Amino acid sequence: MYFLDKLERAGGRFAVPGLLRYIVVLNALVYLLLLTNPGYQELLVMDRSAVARGEIWRLVTWIFIPNTTSPLWILFYLMFTWWVGDSLEAVWGTFRLNLYYFLGVAASSLAAFAFGVSGGNYLLVLSLLLALATVAPNEQVLLLVFPVKLKWVALISLAYPWGLFLLIGPPGIKAVIVLCLANYLLFFGPGFVRGLRRKGEVAERRKKFEAAPMETLHRCQACGITEASHPDADFRVADDGHEYCTKHLPW
Repeated sequence: MYFLDKLERAGGRFAVPGLLRYIVVLNALVYLLLLTNPGYQELLVMDRSAVARGEIWRLVTWIFIPNTTSPLWILFYLMFTWWVGDSLEAVWGTFRLNLYYFLGVAASSLAAFAFGVSGGNYLLVLSLLLALATVAPNEQVLLLVFPVKLKWVALISLAYPWGLFLLIGPPGIKAVIVLCLANYLLFFGPGFVRGLRRKGEVAERRKKFEAAPMETLHRCQACGITEASHPDADFRVADDGHEYCTKHLPW
């Protein structure tokens, strides 16, 4: 996180407070625009040939095209995005949330341009959900009427369908998924690697400790047993000053 601290000191003043709230408003405006005039969607979708002709706004505007026309689903999506954005900003601060989101936008746009993906921003929102579930895994949300920990919601959302696509999908789809979650991997991947390395080091130290010969306090002068090899044995010091188990005491 030292690198992020340096970036924040250098560019923190340019961060936009409440960024995800503005994104929610933009999503709502695009939804209303397409609801009144669906023809505008052709000006917003990712079209590589159009981008090559100079219509560079398409690199970003496709992200705001809703995946459904259902008002109920759109309302849920907008409220959920608003809540996730506010929650992450409360934990991370404004700059880190801005950096995380814009990295996700850049990676998603690169994937859309490189592989011809059109429509939808599920993976960008999923990256936000995964981030919040990582920093606050035991936060509870209501799934219908049942309280569910956020980590389980994130795992289920990741596993299906994206995890399934990673396992059996074509290489292009796998590349798109990895690219669109690049912001999550960049933010949390190094920490996961360090954690696994520390666990490996602890396991190795424990293994060496358990394999090392145990120091003992008692040893029979006659047969050599100790309290480690024979926990039930009883030891006494004889008149000659040496210690023996009760079976080999010299008297």
